[in-house]
Amino acid sequence: MIKIVFFDIDGTLLDFGHKELSTKTLYTLKQLQKNGILLCMATGRGYPSIPHFEGIEFDIFLTFNGSYVKNHKEVIRKHPLTQTDTACIIHNLKQMNRAVIISNENMLAANKIEPVLADFFALENIEMPISEDFDKLCANDIYQIMCACTEEEYETILRGTKSTKITAWWEKGVDIIPSGSGKDAAVIDVLNYYGFSTDEAIAFGDGYNDIEMLKTVGTGVAMGNANKEVKNSADEICKSVGEDGIYYYFLERNFFEAL
Repeated sequence: MIKIVFFDIDGTLLDFGHKELSTKTLYTLKQLQKNGILLCMATGRGYPSIPHFEGIEFDIFLTFNGSYVKNHKEVIRKHPLTQTDTACIIHNLKQMNRAVIISNENMLAANKIEPVLADFFALENIEMPISEDFDKLCANDIYQIMCACTEEEYETILRGTKSTKITAWWEKGVDIIPSGSGKDAAVIDVLNYYGFSTDEAIAFGDGYNDIEMLKTVGTGVAMGNANKEVKNSADEICKSVGEDGIYYYFLERNFFEAL
């Protein structure tokens, strides 16, 4: 029996460039919640950037790829980068002349604009905030650092750090998080918090940063628009986000009547 569903946002709940859920996706979420199933938004987005949809309120927010997780009562997981690693990464990226985006539960800040990141933020309908106080903000707890890069640059970006890792959401950009974090680690913490087993959990995703989450739950479902590596990591594959894949997945398994 499914008691909780973990949903990635971009490319899973929302088609890229869209702000609102489709009618069938919204109906699906309402029906699941009506049946007592908890809804967890599991995203690489920072907590300040999570969307809020009219007509539905998620129960849990797993943000920064699992570095900060909360429900409506309390924080379930809080795992920032160390100050030393934060400083090291920012130094490396500045040496590479890369734009740096830092974030925590209260803010999202960039030191400059880079076209690749600006285009990505535009797709997600998020303003890329350039901060004059960037260096000062770096002294706060930072849960995630975002940058544009290629896989060949990973080693240079992490040079000198002691407890960090890269989680890639596409081939041109990455999130840098604590090595003990990730959607998979956060999913385990959420399940332990509520007393659920992995068999009582299902997850949907489409990106590289969803792979470990899909492997952690009892049933991992890749979207039809996911790439081959994500699909190979999943237990099942549903239709694409543009085809209301989540709706048809649950409809075909008799979770609710057709809309």
